[in-house]
Amino acid sequence: MPNTIELLTLAAYAVAFTTMLSCCALPLFGILQQEGYHSGDAVKWYARKKNMLRRRYQLLALCLVLITALLGLCFCFLGGYAELIEAAGYVGLCALFVFASRKALKVPLNPTKRLIRLVICTYLLVFAAVYGAEIGLFCASSAIGQPWAFALRMAPVGLFPALLFLFAAAANGVMMGYEVPRARHFVKKAAFALQECDCVKVGITGSFAKTSVKTFAAQMLSKKFNVKATPASYNTPIGIAKFVNEEGLGCDIFLAEMGARHVGDIKELCEMVRPKVGVVTGISSQHLETFGSLEAIKREKGELARAAEKVILGGTAADLGGNAMTEGRDFRAENIQLYCDKTTFTLVIGEKRADLETKILGRHAAEDIALSAALCLSLGMTFEEIVSAVPALTPVPHRLERMQNGGVIILDDSYNSNPAGAQNAVEVLKCAAGKKVVVTPGLVELGELEENANEELGKALVGLDAVILVGETRVLAVRNGYKAGGGDEGKLKIVPTLSAAQALLGELLQSGDAVLFLNDLPDKY
Repeated sequence: MPNTIELLTLAAYAVAFTTMLSCCALPLFGILQQEGYHSGDAVKWYARKKNMLRRRYQLLALCLVLITALLGLCFCFLGGYAELIEAAGYVGLCALFVFASRKALKVPLNPTKRLIRLVICTYLLVFAAVYGAEIGLFCASSAIGQPWAFALRMAPVGLFPALLFLFAAAANGVMMGYEVPRARHFVKKAAFALQECDCVKVGITGSFAKTSVKTFAAQMLSKKFNVKATPASYNTPIGIAKFVNEEGLGCDIFLAEMGARHVGDIKELCEMVRPKVGVVTGISSQHLETFGSLEAIKREKGELARAAEKVILGGTAADLGGNAMTEGRDFRAENIQLYCDKTTFTLVIGEKRADLETKILGRHAAEDIALSAALCLSLGMTFEEIVSAVPALTPVPHRLERMQNGGVIILDDSYNSNPAGAQNAVEVLKCAAGKKVVVTPGLVELGELEENANEELGKALVGLDAVILVGETRVLAVRNGYKAGGGDEGKLKIVPTLSAAQALLGELLQSGDAVLFLNDLPDKY
């Protein structure tokens, strides 16, 4: 058994190793946060056959074992100083891993109190395991009593990067005993505030366009009412509760975006918000991977139709059913004309019509505005007030948002991940006057329909001046569809990362050209 000095020395090494391992584990914490701290979903992600992060951790573990063993054998003649050299090699290689693999998450790591608690819990678990392993290896090498045993005793600690996910998942499980009751109290507090407020609560759900419809409706309604809406994509119970508890209500109308990835999510949100009016934007195969079938998606979205007193249904949501009274489908967008800098269309609600122009791009934009207009009309705006508000609408960030850089037109559709929206975005790109280029990693979360959807996307890209496919997740299906559609393979490039695609764009584009960034895959892909 090591003496006190040796125990303190091993503890110092354990602190250094655990600190570096925790830095290496930051992407894992980001994934857990994006998965809503659902360990089951995180496990499915980590177990994916081509999970590149898992492979990088395994490679790091192998390198650490080799470097510590090599340093231990080379400097064993230095006695205790050899351990210091091994530790320096361990820390240095971890630091190199953190530096070399640094990449901004699509959804930046949000240092919430919950995340900090999870990081601390993980740190303690890793430290206990590392320190325990060091003591065990010290005792084993002492029992063997051979120089090679002392030289190699730190090498097995190099295996820990391959175990980081298990520690993070275990820490997440341990913290659930504290986090779940705390979250329930947090949500219950917000639910009580929502119940006490006499504002009109509106729930907005669907497989796509939730954020767009919410944003457009809020902009139009604010011309007449005091409106509050959940920010960005705050569409979970915790997200809505955070907004309500921190910002308060005190408004005439409250718009709540409602997301769902699992059965029961919409029902939970309806019980919390208690919407009087509901909007179902449409139903598609998005999230088919987690729901299993299109019918399951319809049933889940239909929870809003059953909970609200009045529901407005988008075109692809018309067959939801339910026992709620729904608004008649007397609104639509006609005569839609697409341009690279605007969209024109005729808004029709009942017997009234108006020719409109908007800065929002795409065929789906006109349809989303028509759905938003129907909602505004049901909440007390006049047709004339709605028409006057449409020209001032501003686009939702990262949803076919137009920008310019050095004369190059950039269409940022990086938050679009549904097949119909992708087709619409390509349609807008083809309206550009100069060279037309698309950058995409393909579409995900479509379950058994995923390969076919990506092949169809590939066919839609035929005719563009350049097609840049990013990564390896779904690009083969896109490439196959592109080839099947008669695309010129000489115009198609596959690159490993977005940064590599951006470097290639520097060679391809000049002033007057246009590039579409279609879907930036979630970090878990």
